[in-house]
Amino acid sequence: MTAEQDAGSADARWRERAIERSLRSARDRASSRSDRFMAAATELMRETDRTDFTVQEIVERSRMSLRSFYQHFASKDDLLLALLEEAIRGAIDRLRAQVDVHPDPVDQLRAFVVGLSDLTEHATGDSTNRAFTVYHLRLAESHPTEFAHAIAPQVDLLVQILTAGVAAGQFRSDLSVPQMAMIVTQALVSAMHMSVLGVQVANAQVSGNDLFAFCLGGVAPPVTALKSLLSLQRDNP
Repeated sequence: MTAEQDAGSADARWRERAIERSLRSARDRASSRSDRFMAAATELMRETDRTDFTVQEIVERSRMSLRSFYQHFASKDDLLLALLEEAIRGAIDRLRAQVDVHPDPVDQLRAFVVGLSDLTEHATGDSTNRAFTVYHLRLAESHPTEFAHAIAPQVDLLVQILTAGVAAGQFRSDLSVPQMAMIVTQALVSAMHMSVLGVQVANAQVSGNDLFAFCLGGVAPPVTALKSLLSLQRDNP
């Protein structure tokens, strides 16, 4: 390779690095602006206990421009969906760490259900989480595809647990894993919504272990479920 070719190659590498730095800087700036809009929306939810504030209110709170908002989000719902997905993803990452401690699928299911219940208990009384829950319900009704995508990390973790349990012969095989995951998810999401919104049925208090016992009874063969429930009663007299 000639000196001229060496110089041309070095120049090309320099340009590539310059372009990469430029793109990285642009991504960082875009991320920072998105974060400011999301932080503003979170503050408004915390203050109002609602999600019916306007895009203009978000813009004013963030001290950014309306034009910049629409460069990052198609609508207010698009921003709220981004916030919801981020919150769920972070919560499930923490929950996965709790689940992975246990090698046994039944113990994993217990960690999963009780962990979700604990997250819900901590969310109760928090105006931001109440506003999110109302939005969660509205999203399920008006945009079911987006709703399913938002809770996908939660469902994926549950499917992983159920699949391991079926393979180990601890969970029933007359229902498919997706069927069981749908039924358990419906029960847990409904319980979470009712808890955060303060809805009580028959004046009953339901703990995380109660939810686990109910879910285990649904996914385990009768004999396995009975043995596990007796063990649970011994551990939690």
